[in-house]
Amino acid sequence: MDRFKQIETFVTVAARGSLSAAAQAEGVAPAIIGRRIDALEERLGVKLLVRTTRRITLTYEGSAFLEDCQRIIHDMQNAEASVSAGGVKASGHLRLSAPAGFGRRHVAPLVPAFTVAHPDVSISLDLSDRMVDLVNEGFDCAIRLGELPDSSLVSLKLGENRRVCVASPAYLARRAAPQTLADLAHHNCLALGASANQQRGWVFQQGDKVVTIKVSGTMECSDGAVLHEWCLEGYGLAWRSWWEVGADIAAGSLVSVLDNHAAPPIGIHAVFPQRRHLPLRVRLFLDFLKHTYGNPAYWI
Repeated sequence: MDRFKQIETFVTVAARGSLSAAAQAEGVAPAIIGRRIDALEERLGVKLLVRTTRRITLTYEGSAFLEDCQRIIHDMQNAEASVSAGGVKASGHLRLSAPAGFGRRHVAPLVPAFTVAHPDVSISLDLSDRMVDLVNEGFDCAIRLGELPDSSLVSLKLGENRRVCVASPAYLARRAAPQTLADLAHHNCLALGASANQQRGWVFQQGDKVVTIKVSGTMECSDGAVLHEWCLEGYGLAWRSWWEVGADIAAGSLVSVLDNHAAPPIGIHAVFPQRRHLPLRVRLFLDFLKHTYGNPAYWI
């Protein structure tokens, strides 16, 4: 049995949530889908899916294997596209969604260069922190940061983002830099406010555990860009994404502290609906983002 076909079937089952839905998508009988999954699990020697009469869920091994399989399929599509790129030009309209702050800094500036390289492609960029419904709202793909909720969407990892605790040199000249997580209680922390007046907390690594710490200070805001400005002006410590403050750290206008307690990085992903053939304009744009974000010098 074709190994690649088994992988494609596994990804389709995971995305659709049932053997019958996957069978309908591939135009075969459910029994064929079941045999492919059985053969894949037997060959690998692990259980990938837990199947009941009502639903299908991924095992721990299945979740890890799924991300690799999605990448393999994407790479294969890219290989085929690159071979035919000389005779087929990307064209059509691309609808893209991205988080507002990240999108302004790291998606919108890249759009003009892509459209210059691919003049037959037009792009609509929606910048919003809400979770858009790609299928019902007609988006081709969306950029999302952090853990992805379980869904029928396919994900592609474009890069990584880490969060750092930062302060201005002026603030640190007045207050000694924190050395331990307990020291945060003695600092003016600029916190991101959430709904219902609930602070989201700052996440750090403490030993072998990831901990969330509620901080306090004289000011908080629901807009991260405002916290960034307050921090630059020397009003306190802030816990911000590297994509937002990396250039400030390189320029010396902000200093990172508590680096030995930095939490593990989170992913920058593109998500898109399950499709047998992703349009060339989408594949090329995602490759463009991945190549850009994969260059460490880009974030400095």
